[in-house]
Amino acid sequence: MMTLTIWSDFACPYCYIGETRLKNAIEELGLTDDVQIDYRAYELDPEASKEVVSSTPERFAKKYRLSLDQAKDQIEQISALGRELGIDFRYATTQYSNTRDAHRLMKLAESKYDRSTVERLNELLFKAYFVENLVLADHDVLLAKGVEAGLSDKDVREALDSDMYNDEVRLDEREAMMRGVRGVPYIVFNGAFAVPGAMTTDGFKMALQRELKRQAKEAAAINDAEQVHQCGPEGCKLY
Repeated sequence: MMTLTIWSDFACPYCYIGETRLKNAIEELGLTDDVQIDYRAYELDPEASKEVVSSTPERFAKKYRLSLDQAKDQIEQISALGRELGIDFRYATTQYSNTRDAHRLMKLAESKYDRSTVERLNELLFKAYFVENLVLADHDVLLAKGVEAGLSDKDVREALDSDMYNDEVRLDEREAMMRGVRGVPYIVFNGAFAVPGAMTTDGFKMALQRELKRQAKEAAAINDAEQVHQCGPEGCKLY
C-alpha cells in the first residue's frame, strides 16, 4: 500500500486542481486500491474573517498588486485549468472566508468514519467552494455537506458547536512548518519524497511510478540481504 500525505486548503484553487489530477493519475495507472490518501490541514489565511468581506477579484488584485482587470484575467486562467478536468470551476465568484471549521469537519470524518466517507467529504468541500460558491465558514453549509458525505447530523453539530479537533488542525500545521512547507498542495509520497505543487496528470503518474520502483527495489534489497525464515503447510524451511 502506498500512502500519500497531502497538505491543502479548501480555498486553494491549485489544491483542488492538483488533487483531481492526482486522483486521475492513480485511476489511470490502476492503483485505486493500492493508494491511500491522508489529508492534512493547512490554512492559507488562519486570520481570515468568518464573514465574506470582499469579492475574489478585489482580494486577488490587492494581494498581488494587480489591476482589477488583470486580476480577473489571472483568475480566469486558473478557472480554465479546472474546467479542463471537467470541473465547473467558478473561481471568480468564490466567497472567501475562514476555513478552520471546514478542516475541523475533515478531522471529525477522519477520526470516526471510513476512508470513502473522508474522500467524499473532501471532494464536497472543494466543490462547495469552487463550484457552488458557498461560504465554508457557514455552519449550515458545513452541516449539509457533512451529512451529504455520510456523517451523522449529531456528530457534525457537536463538532461545529465546540472547539473539537482544533488541536488536530493546529498539529497538522505545526508539522507543515517543521517540514518547511511554504505553499500547498504539498504531497509526500510514502514519507520518501515530496511534490510541492499541482503537477500535471502525467507528472503525477511519473511520481507514482517512481515510488513504485523505489518500493520494489527496497523489497528486493531486503530479500537479497536477509534469510527469510518461514513455515508453511508442508513444514518449515531449513538452512
